[in-house]
Amino acid sequence: MARSSLNSSSSKRHFHWTKKVGSDDEVPTFKSFSKTNEEEKKENPKSNFSTQTPKKKLPALAVSRLRLALAALGRNRSQLPLGPRVVGTLFGNRRGHVHFAFQKEPNSPPAFLIELATPISGLVREMASGLVRIALECDKEKEEEKSKAVRLLEEPVWRTYCNGKKCGFGTRRECGAKELKILKAVEPISMGAGVLPAAAGDEEAADGEVMYMRAKFERIVGSRDSEAFYMMNPDSNGTPELSIYLLRV
Repeated sequence: MARSSLNSSSSKRHFHWTKKVGSDDEVPTFKSFSKTNEEEKKENPKSNFSTQTPKKKLPALAVSRLRLALAALGRNRSQLPLGPRVVGTLFGNRRGHVHFAFQKEPNSPPAFLIELATPISGLVREMASGLVRIALECDKEKEEEKSKAVRLLEEPVWRTYCNGKKCGFGTRRECGAKELKILKAVEPISMGAGVLPAAAGDEEAADGEVMYMRAKFERIVGSRDSEAFYMMNPDSNGTPELSIYLLRV
């Protein structure tokens, strides 16, 4: 019995369970201890059963839990492309329409880019007069289309309201080379407004300079059908000058 106890403790010292976790094929085998294990089996079959069972079940159980954790992580990342603080950029040619982009980080691709029918010059005048509330509305999916439901930020067409007045429609856009160039130009700016000069020889130089406003926004998720973005302005005593609401009604 003393030799059996010594052999058992010696074998436990060589069982590094946390060193490698894999499939059943990857479970290490210990041929040098086969004789000792056979002796233990004859002396105490119950103890042998209890020591052998975890060796085969632990790797499979660990792999299963790991796969579940990775799957949950993938779902969470896909559902939350933006965090509670985002970077918002409003831009457009002086005689063009308003474009609005939300980014997770200043150098990350936009998770939401929309073009509004509102001229940017009109929105600038509206903002100069006081607070601006922009509401974007889209229709809920029908009962038979719920299986094809998309996230709120992926809706393609929106009805636009500015301070309660209807302002046409907004369309979700993919970030092209022109939009990416503008976002790259204002990337070092954390907060502010200004004008980007038209590049010499640019085919769209006739549209005038690019006006922009950039700031950090607080993102509030009400439900899968409602989100709000409030501009964080330290100079306005906590009152946002621009708020954007996304609603699916």
